[in-house]
Amino acid sequence: MASLSHTPVNLGIGTQLLELPQEQAAPADGAARHRMPRQPRSGSLLGVTAMAAGLGATSLAAAGSAAAATVAQPPAAAPALSAPDTASDRVLSADPGLALAARIQQQADGQHTTAEESARLAAAQEAEAKRAAQQTEAEAEAERARLGTLTLPTSDYTLTAHFAQSGSHWAHLHTGLDFAAPTGTPVTALGTGRVTSAGWSGAYGYRVIQTLPDSTEIWYCHLSAISAASGEVAPGTVLGKVGATGNVTGPHLHLEVRPDGGAPIDPLSWLQAHGLQP
Repeated sequence: MASLSHTPVNLGIGTQLLELPQEQAAPADGAARHRMPRQPRSGSLLGVTAMAAGLGATSLAAAGSAAAATVAQPPAAAPALSAPDTASDRVLSADPGLALAARIQQQADGQHTTAEESARLAAAQEAEAKRAAQQTEAEAEAERARLGTLTLPTSDYTLTAHFAQSGSHWAHLHTGLDFAAPTGTPVTALGTGRVTSAGWSGAYGYRVIQTLPDSTEIWYCHLSAISAASGEVAPGTVLGKVGATGNVTGPHLHLEVRPDGGAPIDPLSWLQAHGLQP
């Protein structure tokens, strides 16, 4: 039996085929060419695929971390607007009706504020007036308490001449209040006080001056007689008698009231302020 001979495969050629897949090496002995199957570069492809997968995983992990941070942190509050809001101004400029209504509302608000301020001022003035009236009444009450009980200076009289009245027999306006009464009618002290002067006084005739606890002087003039010339007296104490001495036209008591011994004031108003009605 004839033996078959095979041309051995050159391993060197196989190695070249693996390194150069694009070309086939020709056999050295001129025999029929055999094609070797193309060997894929599995090592290189696997490396690229692994790198891509790694980069994808890294990107996904980073995206996941960013999303988690976004969910965990609350949204920052919007900053306050420092610039003026001109939207409403643009609306008012575009609509004359709205602008007119805004001006009317602004005027109404201003009038309301003015009315409130006027009301507060009026209330304050009223409160001050009330406080002043209360203070005046308190002072009058304190003065009445200091003076004690007051009585009218005589009886059976008629008021004939009032304070500041003019007359031909007076050089100046009348400085007191005249109680016309018969000669000899008793003249009594208005209240508690002290007789500080008594005697003749020219046009006043015979006169007695009584000083009250608040330093008010009471002048009793034109007396026909003097009964108390000095010392402390009580309300109703007889000081003298009605007469017609000095510059007079008939018998009467001329009464003057002089606070702190100064200028005379209206005796009628003073007596009424102290609860007496001549």
